[in-house]
Amino acid sequence: MRNSAAPLVALRGVGKEFANSVVALDRFDLDVRPAEFLTLLGPSGCGKSTALRLIAGLSAPTRGRIDWADGSGAEAARAREIGFVFQEPTLMPWATVFDNVRLPLRLAGMPRATAATPVKDALARVGLDDFAETYPRELSGGMKMRASLARALVTQPRLLLMDEPFAALDEITRFRLNDDLLALWQSLGKTVVFVTHSVFESVYLSRRIVVMTPRPGRVFAELTIDAPYPRDPGFRTSAHYAELCRRVSEALADAMSRGEA
Repeated sequence: MRNSAAPLVALRGVGKEFANSVVALDRFDLDVRPAEFLTLLGPSGCGKSTALRLIAGLSAPTRGRIDWADGSGAEAARAREIGFVFQEPTLMPWATVFDNVRLPLRLAGMPRATAATPVKDALARVGLDDFAETYPRELSGGMKMRASLARALVTQPRLLLMDEPFAALDEITRFRLNDDLLALWQSLGKTVVFVTHSVFESVYLSRRIVVMTPRPGRVFAELTIDAPYPRDPGFRTSAHYAELCRRVSEALADAMSRGEA
């Protein structure tokens, strides 16, 4: 079912040019709707990560504007509404899992005792409640990413931005985390913007996929994934999944060919 609600955040005519004259995005338009799972799909270097950083306020657009549903323009106010999961877990090696997850609350001035409950809740949601006093060096790659996800969730953000978080993981771990992420998304009602260059991952996870052109990144196509949730391993082997992957693959190939023209 199409989400007709007003966008939580909208990018309008956004362009981003870096100091080295690389143009990452040009005339980029995007609506992010409340409670949807939206994936940005495209080749490496097409500006997917740049778009996330602009939404997060980690970078400013060169052109265009970013509009928020509440009309807020304050970076500090928006920061509490956003959780960001990077491609690398970026955990502090000298700190326990508990203290890594507590970091956003500590930076916000919340006392350790007060932070204990939300940190424990976040760890429980990602299946790490028994690893609070463990150090990152003792965790597997998948567990490190779970800790990173818990850190993003601990502030209870409305919007979760995820920049190829599972790209470096083996296929079995990646599939498991895909399932866990969907369960979290459904139970918490967050809005998720997910970046990947995997057609198969994008179809499995998403309600809507935005296919981007090669740099400078623009929106080439939007595809609605009409498969119902919850999705499970049976969906991965279904004819419907194969057909959806074919359609998305064709759109991506078309976007690539237009970019090369």
